[in-house]
Formats: sequence, structure tokens, C-alpha cells
Amino acid sequence: MTAETAAVSYAAGPAAPPLLETTIGADLAATTARFPDREALVDLAEGRRLTYREFRAQIRALATGLLGAGIAPGERVGIWAPNRWEWMAVQYATAEIGAILVNINPAYRLRELEYALTRSEIAMVIAAPEFKDADYAAMLAEVAPRCPDLRETVLLGSPRWTELAGTAIDEDRLDAVAQTLSPDDPINIQYTSGTTGAPKGATLTHRNILNNGYLVGELIDYTEADRICVPVPFYHCFGMVMGNLAATSHGAAVIIPAPGFDAAATLQAVQDERCTSLYGVPTMFIAELGLADFADYDLASLRTGIMAGSPCPAEIMRQVIDRMHMREVSICYGMTETSPVSTQTRSDDGFDERVETVGRVGPHLEITIIDPLTGETVARGQTGELCTRGYSVMRGYWNEPDKTAEAIDADGWMHTGDLATMDEAGYVRVTGRIKDMVIRGGENIYPREIEEFLYTHPDIVDAQVIGVPDDRYGEELMAWVILRPGATELTAEALRAFAAGTLAHFKIPRYVHVVDEFPMTVTGKVRKVEMRAVAIDRLGLG
Repeated sequence: MTAETAAVSYAAGPAAPPLLETTIGADLAATTARFPDREALVDLAEGRRLTYREFRAQIRALATGLLGAGIAPGERVGIWAPNRWEWMAVQYATAEIGAILVNINPAYRLRELEYALTRSEIAMVIAAPEFKDADYAAMLAEVAPRCPDLRETVLLGSPRWTELAGTAIDEDRLDAVAQTLSPDDPINIQYTSGTTGAPKGATLTHRNILNNGYLVGELIDYTEADRICVPVPFYHCFGMVMGNLAATSHGAAVIIPAPGFDAAATLQAVQDERCTSLYGVPTMFIAELGLADFADYDLASLRTGIMAGSPCPAEIMRQVIDRMHMREVSICYGMTETSPVSTQTRSDDGFDERVETVGRVGPHLEITIIDPLTGETVARGQTGELCTRGYSVMRGYWNEPDKTAEAIDADGWMHTGDLATMDEAGYVRVTGRIKDMVIRGGENIYPREIEEFLYTHPDIVDAQVIGVPDDRYGEELMAWVILRPGATELTAEALRAFAAGTLAHFKIPRYVHVVDEFPMTVTGKVRKVEMRAVAIDRLGLG
């Protein structure tokens, strides 16, 4: 980078290692040839262990079965299930034949399910019969008649699933199909959380997600010796890309501790399977560290892991490093539309970089921070909108060219909607969402700054700050807080006294709401839109 470009918020990642210019199926074949007898997958709840040789044979059998069922390259196959070995098998089997996997959120109910099925024109949906309190089989039976493209519903564990998964492998047919596939073919549709408006289907290619998983793994030094505990949902890129594809591109093992997140099951899996890496959003790590018998688990095998989804409080990061032995834990930042990771901390980064930043730009990517109004690149240290360009940017939103054009500009930049700064060394700090920024009496206030301050309060375990309507100032600040065990109350007056002299007066929340948990998406992101709606009703501000 020249001295001139160093003064502005732009950075390009290294050009090494080279990108994988291949398909997911071909990459799995290469890994299997190198490590046929190493474990690829361990599903503890289902008691299933598969070596790479066994795993590839399983997905080739299922891929043959899907072809026999009439699934053609480019057709959409939905998967609606929690984390289990069959989810991973469907992920790789669809990639093997060029079908497009559509991830259906395990939390969806009738209206959302029907939207995903019809919007993506899904031909086959493979689903768990049920999960937690949701009867998937009954919901599918209800919406199927209203989904004109849906030809078949397959329930895991049913005779039809057994038939598909047990099909005799047709090597010639599979190889013939493979010859027609390109790394740039769309292979996956993931619906964004839809916090505003209807969810949009981010359409991702082999090249997008295979390389993102591979390069994320490279930056935390994965090898075939690694065993990755993945309690985050496969439904999201965190599980299926940063977990599954990072593992299979390196010959590492994916350990599934439970169908849904369970703190105790996760630590038990780390101990029993000697996991070297553990994934989670900060709330998962908080839950694990908060177990009464945490000290009884042997976590000495851990070396690294990934924390993403939301900022990590410094005290939690300190415990993750010291008490969980994750000295090389990595912070990742991104979005579904960028496959997902754009920036990442490295294994040799210091503590401050892990709690104050989301790292630096990844290999083969560019990032820039622009003024949202003018589009001009801002100077280093100034706040603006973070944009990403490179191999990871999605093909577009499924069948929504107008929405795609709103998100990806003519120069190929994906506009994230996130506010961020870049320092002189290229480290990025995400300060909030453009839509989350609070404007109080003409002052632009970034909730992240106030949340970080609230973490210093001795009674506060977690905090989120939102803006609520105000007749005088336009907006006022409200803090939602989770208190430590034994602390029962925190008033606005007490918080104001705590903040006096430290925060500017206009940054001190006017309202405080104590809760046991925050409303979250299935991927662990706090739903501030829902919090605002609840707050407006609770405070009578409608």
C-alpha cells in the first residue's frame, strides 16, 4: 500500500494462499484421498462416526439417490433440521450433483416455512420430523399443497430417507455430472434474518463458500489433526462454512455436540473428543463459563476457536483465553452475503485486538469504509459504512435483481450497512449498524460505545443499548441489561450516578430495563428491532 492509500480507510488482503478453483465435491475427493482414515464427522447425539472414506461414500450414495429422485443440477433442495450428521450429508450430496441447497431456519414456523419453500421454488425438502416443540412433519404437510414446485418431502429416519441415503453408488453417473459443474455455479441459498422487511435469499457459489471456509481455517492454522466442536447452527454460514467447509478443506473433524446448543453437552464434547477448536457467539461462551461445574471439565486440548456474531466483552475474552485454554481464539466478522467472513484476527494477535476489533481483511479480499452520504472513502480513524469486495461476495439475492443492485454497487462493493472505523494498522472496529445509530438532539450516538462502558458495571453481565422515540430530542437511549446472579435491580438513577463524569450526559441511558435474556435470532444476533418494539409498548411511547 502506498503512503497515499494508507491515509484512507482501504485495505487489501494478501494474495496467498491461492484460491481453490474447484467445486466442493472435488475438494472433498482430494481431502479423502489424502486422509481416508481420519475422522471427518462425529455426531455424539446420534452415535455416528464417519471417517473421510466413509463420509464420502455416504454422500456419494445420497447424491446418487437424489439423482434417481429426479433432482437435477440447479434445482433447489431444502434442508430443515437441527445439527445432525444428516444435515452435513445433505450439504455435501447436493454440492456433489450441483443442486442448490436451501437452508431453512430451524426456528421457522408456518408462514416463514411457506415463504422459503415457494420463494426458492424448492423441489424437495429434507426435514427432521420434529425439533424441540416444533412438529416439522405436521407443518410441512399443511404448507406442501400450497407450494407448486415442491415434488417430495423426505423426513429423516423415514423409509424414504433410508432408501435415498442407502442408494447404490453410481460412480459413472456422478462423475458425468461432476464434469458439467463449475466453481462459479450457485450452490446454496441462505435467507437473511429479515430484521427489516421480508427475508432475502443470499445466493452463494462453490467458489464463495469453499474458499471462505478454507481461508478462515488457514488463518487459525488448521491441519488434519484438528477436531472442531461446532455447537453453532449448520443453518447459518457459521456452522456450514466456517465449521464444515473449514474442516473438510483441511482434513479436520467436525464434532457435533448436540442438535441444538447445550452448554454442558458442548464442554463434555470438547473433553471427550479432545477438541482443539470451539466455536460460538459470545452468549454461548458466557453460558459455558457460567456452568456451576465448569471447573470439572478438562478443556486442555483446546488451542483455538472462533467467536463471532456480536462483540465479546473483555472479561469474557479473558476467561476464554485463560480458563478455556483458547490462546489462539479468532474473532471473525462478516455477513451471509459475503460467505460470510471479511475480516478476522490472526492467531498471533494480542488481547486488545481480539476485544476491540474484528481483525484485518482476509486473503483475496478488499475492504473500504465510506461516508454513507457521499460514498467517499473516509480517513483512517473516521466512522463510515464498511464495504467488502472480492471472491466472497454473493451472486445476488435469489430472483431479486433490484434488491441485489441496492446491496452491491456497480464496482462490485457489497455494502454491509455496518458502521466501522479502520486504524493505521488495518484493524477494523465495528461500531454499530447504520440503522441502529441513535440521533439524540442532533448528536450521533453509537450504541456499541455505551454497551462497552456498561460492561464495566460490577452488576452487569451483558448489555444492549437502543434508541426509543422522544418528543423533545427525537430519540432517547434505553439500556437493556442482564444482571449477575444475586443482583436484583438496577435503576436509571443508579446507572446515571455510575456514569456521571465518565460518559457525556447525552450518552447516559434515560431508561433501564432488566431482563433475563435478549431476543435473539437463531444465529445468535440480538434482535434490536424487536427490543425497540417491546420498549415502545412498555414505555407507552407509541
